[in-house]
Amino acid sequence: MLSLAGKVAVVTGAGSVGPGWGNGKATAVLLARQGATVLALDIDEAAVAETARLVAEAGGTCVTHRCDMLVAEEVEAAMALCAERFGRLDILVNNVGGSAPGNPVEMPEALWDRQIDFNLKTPFLGCKHAIPPMLRGGGGAIVNLGSIAGLRMSGERAHIAYSAAKAGVIGFTKSVAMAYAKQGIRCNAVVPGLMHTPLVEERLVRQLGANDAAALIARRDAAVPKGKMGTGWDVAHAVLFLVSDEAAYITGQALVVDGGMAAAAPV
Repeated sequence: MLSLAGKVAVVTGAGSVGPGWGNGKATAVLLARQGATVLALDIDEAAVAETARLVAEAGGTCVTHRCDMLVAEEVEAAMALCAERFGRLDILVNNVGGSAPGNPVEMPEALWDRQIDFNLKTPFLGCKHAIPPMLRGGGGAIVNLGSIAGLRMSGERAHIAYSAAKAGVIGFTKSVAMAYAKQGIRCNAVVPGLMHTPLVEERLVRQLGANDAAALIARRDAAVPKGKMGTGWDVAHAVLFLVSDEAAYITGQALVVDGGMAAAAPV
C-alpha cells in the first residue's frame, strides 16, 4: 500500500527552521521510506543535510541541492538536475511558504509583494520547470501546500497577503489540474490548519511577541476542535496519499488537514 518504489520525488523546503519535524522534512523522509528517490531542495544547506541524514538512517535515498525557489534560474536548474541524474521526475511537492502579519494600511507594499511571491510564485516556478520532465516521463503527481488561512480568516490577526496567496494556491492547483488532466499529471493541494512544527517555537513566538512558548502552544491547541495541533507527519501522510497510485483518480482537490477547524462554526 502507498508504495512509491521506482518513483523520483522533488520536495521543496525539505529542511526545517529548527529541531523537530517541519512539513517538508517529514514529507521528504516519509516519501523516501515508501521507496521514492528524493531530491530535497532548500535554501538552508545544513537543514536539508539533516533531512538527508534521516533518510539514510531509514535506508532510503535522498540527494540534496541548494535552491532558492524564488529564483527561476535556480528552480529550472534543480529540476533539470533531477531529470539528468535520475532519468525522470514523477512527484513534486511544493512546500515553500510562510506568513507575515499586516492589514492593507499597515503592510508595506514590498512585504505584500514578497508574501505573494513566497507563497504563490514558488509553486508556479516549481510547476513550470517540473512539468516538462514529468510529461517526458508519461505523467506525474504534484502537491501544493496551502493553508487554512486561505479558507477562513482570523478576527484577531490580519495576514492579508498570506491569506490571499494561500487562497490563490488552491485556485492555481485546480487550474494546473485541469490543464494537464489528459496528459497524465495530477495536481492537488494539502491545506494544513494549526500545526505544531518547529515554526511555532522558532518564528511564531517572536512574531507574535509572546514570551511564553508553552502558553502560545496551549492557545493554539485549544483553538482546534480535536483539542491539539497537528504535526508535520499529519501533512506528510496526506501528501503521501495524494502522490500515490491509490489516489490515481483524484486531481484538482484541496485536502484539508486541520483537526476540524474549517468545519467548525465561529465562536
